[in-house]
Amino acid sequence: MKLFADSACDLPKSFYAEHLVELFPLRVHIGEQEYEDVIGIDSKQVYEEIRKGAHPKTSQASPENFLRVFEELAKSGEEGLYVAFSSALSGTYSTAVMMREQVMETYPDLKLTIIDSKCASLGYGLLVQEAARLKEQGLNLQTIEEKIRFQAEHMEHLFTVEDLDYLAQGGRVSKASAFIGGLLNIKPLLHVEDGKLVPIEKIRGRKKVIKRMIEVMEERGERLDEQVVAISHGDDEETALALKQMIEEKFNPKSIEIYLIGSTIAAHTGPGTLALFFLNKLD
Repeated sequence: MKLFADSACDLPKSFYAEHLVELFPLRVHIGEQEYEDVIGIDSKQVYEEIRKGAHPKTSQASPENFLRVFEELAKSGEEGLYVAFSSALSGTYSTAVMMREQVMETYPDLKLTIIDSKCASLGYGLLVQEAARLKEQGLNLQTIEEKIRFQAEHMEHLFTVEDLDYLAQGGRVSKASAFIGGLLNIKPLLHVEDGKLVPIEKIRGRKKVIKRMIEVMEERGERLDEQVVAISHGDDEETALALKQMIEEKFNPKSIEIYLIGSTIAAHTGPGTLALFFLNKLD
């Protein structure tokens, strides 16, 4: 069985080779240059460019790449599973589905399952890691698909941004909200609902919003001591480590993984973003 993921899962570059996961990179545009996320540019460079005043744009994974890889899969006769970035945040999932249909016109026996994770960043990354783990255990495609669909449905995303302007540029919040937020040191607490970014609360000050993240985690999380929890950050490891310590002291999860938010999502959230991922139901 072959496993596929795209770069919006925010896992480190080394993960794909180590676990034999084929990567579909989304694309990042800075000025006149286009880069393949993870392969052609890393997120540290994107944060540096943003701090210099650049406004990166992003586009979905290449249709030609999907076509080529799906044709190879069809010719090999192997089964494939692609866990994809939320369809509400990118056209990547629907393009992949379209390319699968195109390949099936020539190769009707193509065995490829595509899951719309409705997740982003390490909420999505945890699903990819779990799919790789289950595959390495020798589980069959149907069992892996069922488990990943269940976890995708129960994945919580809690996040806050340092500067609302980046979400305003991407049309996620209004320009007026961003302006007032900056003026009053208002930090939004957001989550993901049916694959879309949705604000939950507005809180004054970064320390208070982080404290609130822990409270919401306690309200929503189930058996947190049995979970792998993930934190992703917008080039602010210090705050991510402080959040990790707070979570360890309160919930003592199985493990806590911390990674940098990747280029695709960084372009829309900016430096200083902090995100937390865990399950609200284990089984």
